[in-house]
Amino acid sequence: MNSAERQIEDEDESSGFKPLSAQEAAEWRLRQPKLSVWRVLALQALAGGLVAAGAWMLTGRVQVAWSVAYGALSVVLPALLFARALVRRRVSAAAALMGLFGWELVKLVFTVAMLAAAPRVVPGLSWLALLVGVVVAIKTYWVALLMLSGVRRTD
Repeated sequence: MNSAERQIEDEDESSGFKPLSAQEAAEWRLRQPKLSVWRVLALQALAGGLVAAGAWMLTGRVQVAWSVAYGALSVVLPALLFARALVRRRVSAAAALMGLFGWELVKLVFTVAMLAAAPRVVPGLSWLALLVGVVVAIKTYWVALLMLSGVRRTD
């Protein structure tokens, strides 16, 4: 055993880290709540719709509501495409990894294209409202993860 391996082993012992056996890992997976990507996407769309409705009531301008909604859709639609592509079965780990990177690139390009097309698609576009829609949809990921996954603080 060389010194690097010995150092790693010493760090593992001092940190209290204990690897799980295959059976323990399987039991741990069964105890974890199931989180559906489709529920997260639905929550994103719902949050975008609620903020768009709130913006319309607050400002009284339908253009602001459409701007917020289009901003949220600029996040949700590419994420929907990404999720749909990734849930398909892959033959190998390498193919799955290439699919992840490839579809992430497609998602980014689709998002940028939607944002670039916004002035032509949304009449009377409000860039600030569009940005609010984008931020709300992105931040909904975290809210959905906390709500749906059953994550609890251990402090």
